[in-house]
This record gives sequence, structure tokens and C-alpha cells, in this order.
Amino acid sequence: MDQPIELTLEQEFSLRSFNDQVQQMSLKQAQNLLILQNRHMMIREKMYQDLLKHEWKLDLDFASL
Repeated sequence: MDQPIELTLEQEFSLRSFNDQVQQMSLKQAQNLLILQNRHMMIREKMYQDLLKHEWKLDLDFASL
């Protein structure tokens, strides 16, 4: 994982479009968006963790075995 992760052209375009939208926002709007995006990232991370636990069978209730 020493190589930097490259974005696809579609992702680069999306990032540029998002950047343009943020530049048009007020400071308060941008702060609210940042808080909302941070929450979404936390939810996504939790979903990935739960999915991996399930796939790796780490979520088994050993008392029921």
C-alpha cells in the first residue's frame, strides 16, 4: 500500500464539481455540510465493520453453539 490511491476520471470530475459547489456556499452551510459528511463517513465505516464481522463470522453468539 505504498502507492498513492488514484481517483478515476469520473471521481476527479465529481470532486471538481463538489469543490465548485462548496465555493458558492456560506461558511455556515459549508460547516453544516462538513458535519453531515463526517457523520456519513462514520456510518459507512460502521457498516463496513459490521459486514466484515458477519462475513468473517466474528458476530456469532458462542453461547448458542
